[in-house]
Amino acid sequence: MVEALRERGYRDTTVADVVRHARTSRRTFYEHFSSKQDCFIAVLSEWNRRTVERIYAAVDADAAWQVQIRQAVAAWIASSEEDLTISLAWIRESPAMGDSARRQHHEEAEAFIGLIENLTASPKFQSAELHPPTRQMATILYGGFRELIASTIEAGQPVTSITEVAVETALALIGPRVAARTDARG
Repeated sequence: MVEALRERGYRDTTVADVVRHARTSRRTFYEHFSSKQDCFIAVLSEWNRRTVERIYAAVDADAAWQVQIRQAVAAWIASSEEDLTISLAWIRESPAMGDSARRQHHEEAEAFIGLIENLTASPKFQSAELHPPTRQMATILYGGFRELIASTIEAGQPVTSITEVAVETALALIGPRVAARTDARG
């Protein structure tokens, strides 16, 4: 499926393309998957599982919280850069593919949002007296980063070119909050 996606994109890929690249038969394909979409969802699930694992592995829980944010963002971007076709297909194709894809999309979102919540619940974040992101804030980071990655790929730019703005955004959202000042006049 991955080779077929790279060659033709999801919409133009057929089961025949997938079995040709896999050097197998349609029968074998259908023993494992009910459809092209089912195979695509399996690829995306594995891709995202590995990405989340890579992000966890890249973060040094003993580093300063700012360093941890940079490590997490850099790992996510590096994973996206590894295969632009899969990254873009995950972001653009899967959300519009019906109930089974919606379930997969929701599960992937949960994994990334959980990742953000877990990483920011570490002792280094707690000792810095930061305000850990709420679930809604983690959702904004997740969704914003996905869109930034997709638009960067579509513009033909290297995904690594967004590293600094992604880190700055995460630092601003997760960093210390400045208390609102009340004007003495009212």
